[in-house]
Amino acid sequence: MPGSDDSPSFTLAYVPGVTPGKWVRTWHERSPEVPLTLVQVTAADAAERVRARDTDAVLLRLPTDRSGLHAIPLYTETTVVVVPKDHVVTAADEVSLADLADELVLHPLDDTLDWERPPGRSALERPATTGDAVALVAAGVGLLVVPQSLARLHHRRDLTYRPVADAPQSRVALAWLEDETTDLMEQFIGIVRGRTVNSTRGRRPAEPAKSSPPARQQSKQPKATPRRGGPRRQPGGKGGRRRGPRRRS
Repeated sequence: MPGSDDSPSFTLAYVPGVTPGKWVRTWHERSPEVPLTLVQVTAADAAERVRARDTDAVLLRLPTDRSGLHAIPLYTETTVVVVPKDHVVTAADEVSLADLADELVLHPLDDTLDWERPPGRSALERPATTGDAVALVAAGVGLLVVPQSLARLHHRRDLTYRPVADAPQSRVALAWLEDETTDLMEQFIGIVRGRTVNSTRGRRPAEPAKSSPPARQQSKQPKATPRRGGPRRQPGGKGGRRRGPRRRS
Protein backbone atom coordinates (compact mmCIF):
# COMPACT_ATOMS: atom_id res chain seq x y z
CA MET A 1 0.00 0.00 0.00
CA PRO A 2 1.17 3.59 -0.54
CA GLY A 3 3.30 5.04 2.23
CA SER A 4 5.16 3.25 5.01
CA ASP A 5 5.42 3.15 8.76
CA ASP A 6 8.38 5.56 8.64
CA SER A 7 6.67 8.05 6.31
CA PRO A 8 2.89 7.53 6.41
CA SER A 9 0.81 8.87 3.56
CA PHE A 10 -2.65 8.33 2.12
CA THR A 11 -3.61 7.99 -1.55
CA LEU A 12 -7.20 8.57 -2.63
CA ALA A 13 -8.47 7.82 -6.14
CA TYR A 14 -11.72 9.21 -7.53
CA VAL A 15 -13.78 8.85 -10.68
CA PRO A 16 -14.69 11.79 -12.98
CA GLY A 17 -17.45 14.02 -11.64
CA VAL A 18 -16.82 13.22 -7.98
CA THR A 19 -15.44 16.20 -6.03
CA PRO A 20 -13.51 15.15 -2.90
CA GLY A 21 -12.21 18.67 -2.21
CA LYS A 22 -14.07 19.31 1.06
CA TRP A 23 -12.89 16.02 2.56
CA VAL A 24 -9.30 16.64 1.48
CA ARG A 25 -9.36 20.08 3.12
CA THR A 26 -10.60 18.55 6.37
CA TRP A 27 -7.81 15.96 6.21
CA HIS A 28 -5.15 18.67 5.81
CA GLU A 29 -6.62 20.60 8.74
CA ARG A 30 -6.63 17.57 11.05
CA SER A 31 -3.49 15.74 9.88
CA PRO A 32 -1.16 18.21 8.15
CA GLU A 33 1.79 15.89 8.87
CA VAL A 34 0.33 13.08 6.67
CA PRO A 35 0.32 13.86 2.91
CA LEU A 36 -2.86 12.98 1.00
CA THR A 37 -2.44 12.37 -2.73
CA LEU A 38 -5.38 12.54 -5.16
CA VAL A 39 -5.46 10.37 -8.29
CA GLN A 40 -8.22 10.52 -10.91
CA VAL A 41 -9.12 7.14 -12.41
CA THR A 42 -11.68 5.92 -14.93
CA ALA A 43 -14.91 4.34 -13.75
CA ALA A 44 -13.87 1.03 -15.32
CA ASP A 45 -10.51 0.95 -13.47
CA ALA A 46 -11.59 2.37 -10.11
CA ALA A 47 -12.18 -0.84 -8.15
CA GLU A 48 -9.21 -2.65 -9.68
CA ARG A 49 -6.81 0.13 -8.65
CA VAL A 50 -7.68 -0.57 -5.00
CA ARG A 51 -7.35 -4.34 -5.43
CA ALA A 52 -3.92 -3.81 -7.00
CA ARG A 53 -2.95 -1.69 -3.96
CA ASP A 54 -2.17 1.29 -6.16
CA THR A 55 -4.32 3.42 -3.86
CA ASP A 56 -5.56 3.25 -0.28
CA ALA A 57 -9.16 4.03 -1.16
CA VAL A 58 -11.32 5.18 -4.05
CA LEU A 59 -14.45 7.25 -4.51
CA LEU A 60 -16.43 5.38 -7.17
CA ARG A 61 -19.96 4.92 -8.43
CA LEU A 62 -22.25 2.03 -7.62
CA PRO A 63 -23.18 -0.43 -8.94
CA THR A 64 -19.76 -1.97 -9.52
CA ASP A 65 -17.94 -5.20 -8.79
CA ARG A 66 -17.40 -5.04 -5.02
CA SER A 67 -15.67 -8.40 -4.54
CA GLY A 68 -12.88 -8.08 -1.97
CA LEU A 69 -13.88 -4.53 -1.11
CA HIS A 70 -15.63 -2.68 1.66
CA ALA A 71 -17.91 0.08 0.33
CA ILE A 72 -19.75 2.86 2.16
CA PRO A 73 -22.46 4.59 0.06
CA LEU A 74 -22.14 8.35 0.60
CA TYR A 75 -24.83 9.98 -1.52
CA THR A 76 -27.13 9.40 -4.50
CA GLU A 77 -26.85 11.53 -7.62
CA THR A 78 -29.68 13.00 -9.67
CA THR A 79 -29.92 11.56 -13.20
CA VAL A 80 -30.34 14.09 -16.04
CA VAL A 81 -30.69 14.14 -19.80
CA VAL A 82 -28.20 16.34 -21.68
CA VAL A 83 -29.78 18.16 -24.65
CA PRO A 84 -29.14 21.16 -26.93
CA LYS A 85 -30.49 24.41 -25.48
CA ASP A 86 -33.12 24.69 -28.21
CA HIS A 87 -34.45 21.13 -27.74
CA VAL A 88 -38.13 20.63 -26.94
CA VAL A 89 -37.20 18.89 -23.69
CA THR A 90 -36.10 22.21 -22.21
CA ALA A 91 -39.74 23.36 -22.04
CA ALA A 92 -40.26 21.09 -18.99
CA ASP A 93 -38.63 21.27 -15.57
CA GLU A 94 -38.46 17.47 -15.39
CA VAL A 95 -38.97 14.64 -17.88
CA SER A 96 -39.61 10.89 -17.78
CA LEU A 97 -38.12 8.03 -19.77
CA ALA A 98 -41.35 7.87 -21.75
CA ASP A 99 -40.68 11.42 -22.97
CA LEU A 100 -37.43 10.13 -24.53
CA ALA A 101 -38.97 7.10 -26.25
CA ASP A 102 -38.72 8.59 -29.76
CA GLU A 103 -35.30 10.21 -29.25
CA LEU A 104 -31.91 8.82 -30.23
CA VAL A 105 -30.25 8.28 -26.85
CA LEU A 106 -26.50 7.70 -26.76
CA HIS A 107 -25.12 4.92 -24.56
CA PRO A 108 -21.33 5.34 -24.10
CA LEU A 109 -19.10 2.42 -23.17
CA ASP A 110 -18.21 4.03 -19.83
CA ASP A 111 -21.88 4.54 -18.87
CA THR A 112 -22.24 4.45 -15.07
CA LEU A 113 -26.00 3.83 -14.91
CA ASP A 114 -27.39 0.34 -14.38
CA TRP A 115 -29.91 0.13 -17.21
CA GLU A 116 -32.32 -2.77 -17.40
CA ARG A 117 -33.28 -1.43 -20.82
CA PRO A 118 -31.71 1.78 -22.18
CA PRO A 119 -34.28 4.47 -23.08
CA GLY A 120 -35.07 5.79 -26.54
CA ARG A 121 -33.67 4.59 -29.83
CA SER A 122 -30.12 3.20 -29.82
CA ALA A 123 -27.36 4.57 -32.02
CA LEU A 124 -25.59 2.26 -34.47
CA GLU A 125 -22.32 2.67 -32.55
CA ARG A 126 -21.69 3.39 -28.89
CA PRO A 127 -19.37 6.34 -28.12
CA ALA A 128 -16.18 5.31 -26.33
CA THR A 129 -16.52 7.82 -23.50
CA THR A 130 -19.04 10.16 -21.91
CA GLY A 131 -17.01 13.09 -23.23
CA ASP A 132 -17.37 11.77 -26.78
CA ALA A 133 -21.12 11.38 -26.27
CA VAL A 134 -21.44 14.98 -25.07
CA ALA A 135 -19.66 16.16 -28.23
CA LEU A 136 -22.18 14.22 -30.33
CA VAL A 137 -25.09 15.80 -28.45
CA ALA A 138 -23.62 19.23 -29.23
CA ALA A 139 -23.45 18.19 -32.89
CA GLY A 140 -27.16 17.36 -32.83
CA VAL A 141 -26.67 13.60 -33.16
CA GLY A 142 -28.65 12.50 -30.08
CA LEU A 143 -29.28 12.90 -26.35
CA LEU A 144 -27.39 11.57 -23.34
CA VAL A 145 -28.62 10.40 -19.90
CA VAL A 146 -25.97 10.66 -17.16
CA PRO A 147 -25.49 11.51 -13.47
CA GLN A 148 -25.78 15.26 -12.94
CA SER A 149 -22.15 15.60 -11.83
CA LEU A 150 -20.98 14.32 -15.23
CA ALA A 151 -23.28 16.76 -17.02
CA ARG A 152 -21.65 19.55 -15.02
CA LEU A 153 -18.16 18.20 -15.64
CA HIS A 154 -18.71 18.26 -19.42
CA HIS A 155 -20.61 21.56 -19.42
CA ARG A 156 -20.90 23.41 -22.71
CA ARG A 157 -22.58 26.74 -23.43
CA ASP A 158 -24.72 25.25 -26.17
CA LEU A 159 -26.04 22.41 -23.98
CA THR A 160 -28.27 22.13 -20.94
CA TYR A 161 -29.91 19.31 -18.98
CA ARG A 162 -33.12 18.34 -17.24
CA PRO A 163 -33.76 15.79 -14.43
CA VAL A 164 -35.19 12.41 -15.47
CA ALA A 165 -37.62 11.35 -12.75
CA ASP A 166 -37.75 7.58 -13.28
CA ALA A 167 -34.22 6.83 -14.52
CA PRO A 168 -31.74 4.67 -12.58
CA GLN A 169 -29.58 6.63 -10.18
CA SER A 170 -25.88 6.43 -9.45
CA ARG A 171 -24.58 6.22 -5.87
CA VAL A 172 -21.15 7.51 -4.94
CA ALA A 173 -19.33 5.29 -2.46
CA LEU A 174 -16.00 5.10 -0.64
CA ALA A 175 -14.32 1.72 -1.22
CA TRP A 176 -11.18 0.06 0.18
CA LEU A 177 -9.76 -3.44 0.63
CA GLU A 178 -11.38 -5.84 3.06
CA ASP A 179 -9.35 -6.62 6.19
CA GLU A 180 -7.11 -3.60 5.57
CA THR A 181 -8.86 -0.91 7.56
CA THR A 182 -5.80 0.95 8.83
CA ASP A 183 -5.80 3.84 11.29
CA LEU A 184 -5.45 6.27 8.38
CA MET A 185 -8.37 4.59 6.61
CA GLU A 186 -10.49 4.90 9.75
CA GLN A 187 -9.53 8.56 9.92
CA PHE A 188 -10.72 9.21 6.36
CA ILE A 189 -13.93 7.23 6.98
CA GLY A 190 -14.60 9.48 9.93
CA ILE A 191 -14.13 12.56 7.77
CA VAL A 192 -16.53 11.48 5.00
CA ARG A 193 -19.08 10.44 7.64
CA GLY A 194 -18.88 13.82 9.32
CA ARG A 195 -17.35 12.75 12.62
CA THR A 196 -15.88 15.53 14.71
CA VAL A 197 -12.19 15.83 15.44
CA ASN A 198 -12.83 14.64 19.00
CA SER A 199 -14.39 11.35 17.91
CA THR A 200 -12.54 8.32 19.33
CA ARG A 201 -13.69 5.93 16.54
CA GLY A 202 -10.63 4.30 15.01
CA ARG A 203 -8.22 5.88 17.45
CA ARG A 204 -6.87 4.82 20.77
CA PRO A 205 -9.26 6.18 23.39
CA ALA A 206 -7.79 8.79 25.66
CA GLU A 207 -6.96 7.69 29.17
CA PRO A 208 -9.58 8.84 31.64
CA ALA A 209 -8.48 11.70 33.82
CA LYS A 210 -7.49 10.68 37.32
CA SER A 211 -10.19 11.67 39.72
CA SER A 212 -9.18 13.65 42.77
CA PRO A 213 -9.61 11.93 46.13
CA PRO A 214 -12.96 12.63 47.73
CA ALA A 215 -12.96 15.46 50.20
CA ARG A 216 -13.05 14.45 53.80
CA GLN A 217 -16.42 14.76 55.34
CA GLN A 218 -16.54 17.11 58.22
CA SER A 219 -17.07 15.29 61.46
CA LYS A 220 -20.34 16.07 63.07
CA GLN A 221 -20.03 18.25 66.13
CA PRO A 222 -21.29 16.50 69.26
CA LYS A 223 -24.43 17.94 70.72
CA ALA A 224 -23.79 20.25 73.59
CA THR A 225 -24.68 18.72 76.94
CA PRO A 226 -26.43 20.86 79.54
CA ARG A 227 -24.12 22.20 82.19
CA ARG A 228 -24.45 20.37 85.50
CA GLY A 229 -26.06 22.26 88.32
CA GLY A 230 -27.69 24.69 86.00
CA PRO A 231 -31.36 25.68 86.39
CA ARG A 232 -33.87 23.38 84.78
CA ARG A 233 -36.90 24.69 83.01
CA GLN A 234 -40.18 23.36 84.35
CA PRO A 235 -43.37 23.14 82.38
CA GLY A 236 -45.35 26.31 82.80
CA GLY A 237 -42.56 28.06 84.66
CA LYS A 238 -40.36 30.96 83.78
CA GLY A 239 -36.68 31.05 84.14
CA GLY A 240 -36.71 27.56 85.67
CA ARG A 241 -37.75 28.89 89.12
CA ARG A 242 -39.69 26.36 91.20
CA ARG A 243 -43.01 27.52 92.62
CA GLY A 244 -44.34 26.42 96.01
CA PRO A 245 -47.91 25.33 96.77
CA ARG A 246 -50.55 28.02 96.77
CA ARG A 247 -51.78 29.10 100.18
CA ARG A 248 -55.44 28.79 100.98
CA SER A 249 -57.19 31.96 102.07
